[in-house]
Amino acid sequence: MQGIFVEGLEKRFGARTAVSGLSFQVAPGEVFGLLGPNGAGKTTTVRMLTGLLAPSAGKASVCGIELPVKDENAGVTLRRKVGLLTEQPGLYDRLTARENLDFFLRLNECDARAAWAVATALLERFELGGRLDEPVGGFSKGMRQKLAIVRALVHSPEVVFLDEPTSGLDPLSGRVVRDAIAELAKEGRTMVLCSHNLPEVERLCSRVAVVKNTLRTVASLEELRREGLALDVMLEGEASVFVPTLAMLPFRINHHAEGRRLRVFLDREAQAPDVIAALVQAGARVHSAQRAARPLEEAYLELVKEEAES
Repeated sequence: MQGIFVEGLEKRFGARTAVSGLSFQVAPGEVFGLLGPNGAGKTTTVRMLTGLLAPSAGKASVCGIELPVKDENAGVTLRRKVGLLTEQPGLYDRLTARENLDFFLRLNECDARAAWAVATALLERFELGGRLDEPVGGFSKGMRQKLAIVRALVHSPEVVFLDEPTSGLDPLSGRVVRDAIAELAKEGRTMVLCSHNLPEVERLCSRVAVVKNTLRTVASLEELRREGLALDVMLEGEASVFVPTLAMLPFRINHHAEGRRLRVFLDREAQAPDVIAALVQAGARVHSAQRAARPLEEAYLELVKEEAES
């Protein structure tokens, strides 16, 4: 299996540039997050990488197929190798679940026997096995979402693009979908997750790209979370006892005390020794002090803010 390669990708609509300067790679078996606020260019990027939109500049390849596709045969091959879950399921309400899936398989000239074997297993997993012959118009939002996920996976694609895959799902169904995504990645499939659900991104993704019309960063979650200027100090006894000590420092800092842990948010690295010294002078017994891993949400919001201000 081959993954995704993107270099200098750009899309313009007349005088408006929807997205530009995209460069990243996604390895087979990787779950890669594509993050950004509404209107940042995520959907445009996915449409380019699935062959639905031709790039205005740059180059890319998906499953070894160069984009934009040069002929009809390449386009057919790309559709067979790629699975796509869009933000709106796009199902036919008057058709049954079976008819919706059958239409998709016929449209993409899939091997019906192999595809239905995959579909049957997924439908049972998502508790839709007994609803195959019901019109989709009567399905709940969560049921429609699960059927759309089955449709994206039924032809065993090498690369899968998922836009808000757990939208509308209850917690149990959401976990089932997340488990399925993790298992597909272990099989060597490449997964690209577009989501505003940052805790979900933290559970599933190894790396993320943050986009706001241009590429802000590509980094592992560990790298993003490590860049914060926060210090976790483990003390003997209740940390809240030593909060007044922080107010006596010659600079103002924010802090949070919970049990034995005192988290101090610094403006610069050089403030850390002063914090530790002040605590020790106040009688604190310091068991450990280390840079804190900040939540992905904090790192993401900082990147988007920086991009907006630049």
